[in-house]
Amino acid sequence: MTIKTGDTLPDATLLTVGDDGPEQVSLAEKMKDRKVVIFGLPGAFTNTCTSAHLPSFMITYDDFKSKGVDEIICVAVNDPFVMKAWGTSTGAADVGITLLADAESAFTGAIGMQFSAPPAGFVNRSKRYSMLVENGIVTIFNEEAAPGTCEISAGETLLAAMG
Repeated sequence: MTIKTGDTLPDATLLTVGDDGPEQVSLAEKMKDRKVVIFGLPGAFTNTCTSAHLPSFMITYDDFKSKGVDEIICVAVNDPFVMKAWGTSTGAADVGITLLADAESAFTGAIGMQFSAPPAGFVNRSKRYSMLVENGIVTIFNEEAAPGTCEISAGETLLAAMG
């Protein structure tokens, strides 16, 4: 079942790289009593993800903050080392975007956003989406209709939907 507006987001343990190596991050703890933007994409260092999706949230970061968003989280089915390197190389980490790895695709599968494209080397990757989550409840959900595009799930589109 695909997550939709009004649903409670399932808890998940995602990964980041801390000072001592990989660290677990509880998504439920990140959402408790907070307004959070979460966007998912097929993978770090891939074309549309790097040239359009991630930059759309970097550009709109301050606008989201002015609307009361506490944190912007990017989730991809990669390992935490790749996510850290991608955040550093793109400047997203410096902007303040949190990049979290869903290494086993558990969260992505739980929200019904998995897809596979073996010819591209993608197995159980994430479809492209963005959502606004308030205290664990999805208040806006935007799923991209076609692979390789970033319009419906872009930062600007989510920001506009917030009014």
